[in-house]
Amino acid sequence: MKIIQVTQFVALFLLMLVTGIFWGTWFSLSRSIQVFSAEEFIHIGKTIISNLAVSMRFIMPSCILFMLLSIWFYPQKNSPGFYFSISAIVFIIISLLITLLVEVPIDNQIKEWTTSTIPSGWNAIRNRWETFHGLGTFASLESFASFSASILFH
Repeated sequence: MKIIQVTQFVALFLLMLVTGIFWGTWFSLSRSIQVFSAEEFIHIGKTIISNLAVSMRFIMPSCILFMLLSIWFYPQKNSPGFYFSISAIVFIIISLLITLLVEVPIDNQIKEWTTSTIPSGWNAIRNRWETFHGLGTFASLESFASFSASILFH
């Protein structure tokens, strides 16, 4: 096997995991987040944060690293597949930035909340998280589609 095939396989596998985490959370939580009481929202939020915080610290950077290696080793730098790879890395970095700049700060607030200390404007905070999570999810889906296309056009 060529090094490009190995790096693309690992990158695609990791990107599938990252995209699946975003998609799964959006599909199962964000579409119905409005119906959760404050107590339910805090409980679900803390559970998801504890489940994902550590693993995403490793999966996301590894994914980006292997995607960058795939671009580096891509044999035809002036081809549609190469440009799909570039597009994929841009979209996953957008997703990462949304996560780090918007969602993680909100998650850090939620981790401290209890039903007696939840701020009065918690609905607005929840809605901001939901909006940006949707944007990050669809950026990761676009990344997955673009990276898959880069492999198909290789």
